[in-house]
Amino acid sequence: MAHTSISNKPIKFSLNPHRENTVFQDQWIPLTPIEKMSETNYDVIIVGTGAGGGAALWRLCEQWGRNGKRIGVVEAGDLLLPTASGNIPTVNGEIWGKLWTRNIDPTGIIALGGQTLFWGLESPRFDPSAFITWPITYKDILPYYLIAEQVMNVTTAYTRDSALQQVLLDRSRSNGFPEAQTMPIAIDLGTTKYGQVHSNPIFSSINFIAYAINIRSIDLSVNTPVVQVLTDKGRAAGVKVMTADKKTYTLSAKTVILSASTFNTPRILLNSNIPGEAIGRYLKEHATVSADVKTRRDEYPEVLGTSRIYVPDSAERGFQLLALGPGISSPFAEKPLAEEINFRFQTYGPLEPRPDNRVFLDPGRLDPYGIPRLNVQYSYNSRDLERIERMFEGTRKFISSMNFTLQEPPELWQAGNHFSGTCRMGNDPATSVTDAYGQVHGIAGLYVADNSVLNLTSGSNPTLTTVALAIRTADHIIETMI
Repeated sequence: MAHTSISNKPIKFSLNPHRENTVFQDQWIPLTPIEKMSETNYDVIIVGTGAGGGAALWRLCEQWGRNGKRIGVVEAGDLLLPTASGNIPTVNGEIWGKLWTRNIDPTGIIALGGQTLFWGLESPRFDPSAFITWPITYKDILPYYLIAEQVMNVTTAYTRDSALQQVLLDRSRSNGFPEAQTMPIAIDLGTTKYGQVHSNPIFSSINFIAYAINIRSIDLSVNTPVVQVLTDKGRAAGVKVMTADKKTYTLSAKTVILSASTFNTPRILLNSNIPGEAIGRYLKEHATVSADVKTRRDEYPEVLGTSRIYVPDSAERGFQLLALGPGISSPFAEKPLAEEINFRFQTYGPLEPRPDNRVFLDPGRLDPYGIPRLNVQYSYNSRDLERIERMFEGTRKFISSMNFTLQEPPELWQAGNHFSGTCRMGNDPATSVTDAYGQVHGIAGLYVADNSVLNLTSGSNPTLTTVALAIRTADHIIETMI
């Protein structure tokens, strides 16, 4: 029988043969050098990646599919987290607080994903009465609420079968708050099975970005603040950006969507000399009355559960009441037996829109990029103070309805999470910045899609409404783009 000879030459092994001749990606998300973006003519550039910018990006990609449109995205912040902070196993309450404190500034979270990396998930709709002073009706926004709720996985099932939730709902409904109900939150409760993984339950704008880049190619640059919007003959022409090393680049685009935040969007518009006497005015925020309460653990069934109860805002009440029981708990956290349960009550009330409540540029104070910083002018009027007093009384009654006893009186809490209105939509350019679709008055192709476009006329968390409006804006762009 013939034998095959075996060479005694050294055999070469490759521990990872796929590495050879492979181009590697440095980050968990594809990034595009700003130099390359400056050489591209975009159909749409989106500035900012929070709730509004992310929603607009997703909707454009979802509707356009793999057509030839070019989409560019620029984010002033860095790659802070690849998902909502609550999805990260090592983030407990202490680490969450340190992360949030380190990365928050007066204008919000400056990072890919924006404020949605650290939000509370509450996703109620605005009451239909809230739209009376808007240029759109509840009927106009309803289809977009439905789309937003689906893509954000908004559900009331998080507290289903919770004994604590049912006990407290029964108490509050029997003691003066018959409209008390379960707060809808943006969380994916799907079970991982059949090859479908549901390991990223808490929603953030990173989800929007993930959907987008899995549909089509986009160009994304981080650490790239926009300093000016460029216009040509009354329409958007692109943006001017500046990098960390102070280099300036021009990005060309037929359409620009500003989603930089309630503070930074008007700052960009003002620094670009975009005309509009309402830019930066009508700054609004929720007045927030907060109270922490403890109750005995042995008053409730052995299998406790968690609780998220709210009394919706209405035209008659003028504010929303919210009760939060034991929070979202990490499966990795130690859970010692407790004798007491901690609750937080928060009451949100919208204040009056006034042009004197505003942000404006301060030429004497420049940021590291040479752009004027913002000054903020904000105060309460007598009607605001009257509403806040009613909010205090409503909070006390809501707490009492659940048979809880206050250890400390409620306090007015300067939360700073729901600022809005500085580029609000309306029909009159003298009192608004955009039209009913978010397009800046007098500048074709320039849109706003973030909290700044809202007239905050409801006590509800504005995130769902911002997302719904951003989707509506994206649809309008698709319908009108040549």
